[in-house]
Amino acid sequence: MQCNQCPRRCNADRRDGHLGFCGVGDAFSVARIAPHLWEEPPISGKNGSGTVFFCGCNLRCVFCQNRDISRADVGTYMSEAELSRAILDLQERGVHNVNLVTPTHYTEGLARLLTALKPRLHVPVVWNSSAYESPDALRQLEGLVDIYLPDVKYFSSELSSAYSAAPDYFEVATRALEEMLRQVGEVQYSEDGMLARGVIVRHLILPSCRADSIALLRQLHARFGKDAFLLSLMGQYTPDFAKDTPYPNLHRRLTSFEYDSVQQVANELGFCGFSQALEAASASYTPKFK
Repeated sequence: MQCNQCPRRCNADRRDGHLGFCGVGDAFSVARIAPHLWEEPPISGKNGSGTVFFCGCNLRCVFCQNRDISRADVGTYMSEAELSRAILDLQERGVHNVNLVTPTHYTEGLARLLTALKPRLHVPVVWNSSAYESPDALRQLEGLVDIYLPDVKYFSSELSSAYSAAPDYFEVATRALEEMLRQVGEVQYSEDGMLARGVIVRHLILPSCRADSIALLRQLHARFGKDAFLLSLMGQYTPDFAKDTPYPNLHRRLTSFEYDSVQQVANELGFCGFSQALEAASASYTPKFK
């Protein structure tokens, strides 16, 4: 069966070793399964988010901090039964949620897995993606995903083309965001203050790209308003993972002026959510993959 799960529509038969843009086969390739303490506060809480990091990616940004796994199939192959057991084990460890990281290219398989597993889960399921997703594929997840955590990256097609080979990124991401919001609705919290349902839109500000970040926020506000989702503004960009790129601006860190000016616009637009200290711009915050 040819794979057209994501907007790339590679039409590749991943079962027979004909890999598409994501670079991985049809079987789940998992790089890390463990509690993670560095997500947004109502995702990580005290016990951590139960992250499942998948290998491969349908975006493969030139500055990716998880490039060791996003550009290579270096994980452990797991069947649906094996991955289900691992997720239940995470739940038993007391994590606040099950956090599926870079899952887009496994949407069909994960929809099957979650359909069978959901009755046994008493924590929310988080879909942690690049937002470069097909609404048709996302519709398979209705009733299975509780929290969507898309990293909405660009407004400019020039930037998305240069950095992620996706000139249609913003148009695709906003359609995906519409579907996410349709499925899970407004933000809801559990009694302990943890996020139980809703959407958090992440945005990573890039060096020399503050104008694009501001344009993106204004466009999202015009299309969805200020209360449809929580906004997580990130300043953690680090050049450690972009040293081989031909873009000089990506070879430095973000300045306080760049970050503060985007934060000011987010405040003026009335978004609620989270902001990140620039001290987080360190490769040390990237998980170690085995």
